[in-house]
Amino acid sequence: MTRESVQTGKLAFLGAGRMASAMVDGLLAKKTARPADIACIGGEDDTAKVLAARTGIAVHTDLAALLKNADALVLACKPQQLAGLDARLAELTAGKIVLSILAGKRLARLAQTFPHARNLVRAMPNTPGQIGAGITGWCALKPLSEADRAIVNTVLGALGKMVEVGEAQLDAVTALSGSGPAYVFEFAAALRDAGEAAGLSRAASYQLAVETILGSAKLMAQSDAEAEELRNQVTSPNGTTFAGLKRMEARDFRGLIKDTVLAAKTRSEELSKE
Repeated sequence: MTRESVQTGKLAFLGAGRMASAMVDGLLAKKTARPADIACIGGEDDTAKVLAARTGIAVHTDLAALLKNADALVLACKPQQLAGLDARLAELTAGKIVLSILAGKRLARLAQTFPHARNLVRAMPNTPGQIGAGITGWCALKPLSEADRAIVNTVLGALGKMVEVGEAQLDAVTALSGSGPAYVFEFAAALRDAGEAAGLSRAASYQLAVETILGSAKLMAQSDAEAEELRNQVTSPNGTTFAGLKRMEARDFRGLIKDTVLAAKTRSEELSKE
């Protein structure tokens, strides 16, 4: 890979857990960064050493060394650790872009820890990003330069797709796509259990449920039709699908999902105030 193909500059990761690992893996797989362009620092566990050994990126134990040549800091520690971060970060990140994936931590709060950063970006990825199939909502404190937008697109693009939103919408993003995989997993479990109740083995029922969800999602992604239109293509008048859909309608399935997402949004708003 030539130096010109690297689109990120030098990246520093504070935190080396699942999402940080997913970003590093994606950056290296897409060849938008080299191991030599990435460094990380971890907590008391060995996640940073494991990530470095697996990928060839650098690992540091000192923040000054981590950030000395970095152009951007990816904040990927646990949200509750923000308050206890080293006060030196205020100066060590001066003139750098800071990209945070800390759930519930608003830009104004991040600005208290990184007051001299050239810009701050807050992002909400989701767990499918671990296999490059995620969707990330993000916002910036102020308009991004062309170079910084390229950094954001490259780093978040390592996890999958992305959508820029206003910060006021990030609680809704958290509730929908951030928490959404759990709802899908719960739906898959419900389909599996229903298949068992209908007489299938647990293994066969689970395989049928997973592949049905996967195939349906791929079909939606590749179609210009609305979800309702695709649903109607499966539904014959007074047929089997119609019978099932009528039961979902009677139990207000859509209302339940709406309440689920709104409950998650409310909790996200509460956490943002803590």
